[in-house]
Amino acid sequence: MSNARYIMNTDRQDPHVYPIALPTLSDEAVVEIRTFIEHVLDQFDIHYASQVRRFYEDRAEHNMVPPTPPAADDAPPF
Repeated sequence: MSNARYIMNTDRQDPHVYPIALPTLSDEAVVEIRTFIEHVLDQFDIHYASQVRRFYEDRAEHNMVPPTPPAADDAPPF
């Protein structure tokens, strides 16, 4: 079994590169499912917005602890 099939592919134009087998659907079914997924994602975002914001804020560059510089040593390096 090749591991290549599990590598994420960002080519959204080719429907054959995703590891999930999706059925052929009518245009109407695709739009209905997409609308449903958007609704679920909107509700998820509303419900968990503060947690998502906190997660990214905690990892923001301005919240990172800067590395401690090495102690000044008066001895020559050699």
